[in-house]
Amino acid sequence: MIKHVRFDKKTRVVDELIRRIESGLLEDGFQLPGEHQLAEEFGVSRGTLREALAELKRRNYIATQSGVGSIVTFDGVALDQHHGWAQALADSGALVNTEVLRLEAIQRPDLKHRLGTDQFIALDRRRRSTDGRVLSLERSLIPASGELEGLPRVGLIDDSLTITLAAYGYIGERGDQWIGAEPLNAEDAQLLGRAPGEVFLKALRTTYDRQGRFMEQVESLLDPQHFRMHLQFGEPR
Repeated sequence: MIKHVRFDKKTRVVDELIRRIESGLLEDGFQLPGEHQLAEEFGVSRGTLREALAELKRRNYIATQSGVGSIVTFDGVALDQHHGWAQALADSGALVNTEVLRLEAIQRPDLKHRLGTDQFIALDRRRRSTDGRVLSLERSLIPASGELEGLPRVGLIDDSLTITLAAYGYIGERGDQWIGAEPLNAEDAQLLGRAPGEVFLKALRTTYDRQGRFMEQVESLLDPQHFRMHLQFGEPR
């Protein structure tokens, strides 16, 4: 008689990662790839992968560190970028006005390899405080695909790119963000009303949606008198 045995996907993931750790393929202090990458590699759901990682942690094969609590703050208040900075700034109580400087279709062949397309909608925005001082300059690129191609003609919904993208079926799930500091070039200094060479924070954020599609790249220049970087780490207490 043939005995049918159910194959436990979680056990398969646990056993393979233990093998890599004990064999030295994963050295002490090595950071595991992200959940999305591991789930694809093992052909399991994110839920199954998380169960496997929890088991490895319980058996002291791995240690976890809580994720980033916030990346950017405005006047000390954390900005939740999941709903867009316009909403995040409003939620923080900041009185900020947003100007649209450009909304048009462009070609960027240099980005095709990294983002999978060279056809984009470019959206440039400038944010000012109520006294007229410019606080940030943001240049967004979104894919000029499907109904998004008509965005320059119809405009944003409620003046929000996040709301607009959601209406077209793009809801951000993952991505990465790099933050540094750079002196302003002549063009950016003029747009910001500052002196060339003045140092601003520079953030480059790339976002992918729940289907893994590229949905936005935004380069932001941020006034360091108001914006700060903030990182939370370790287990919360």
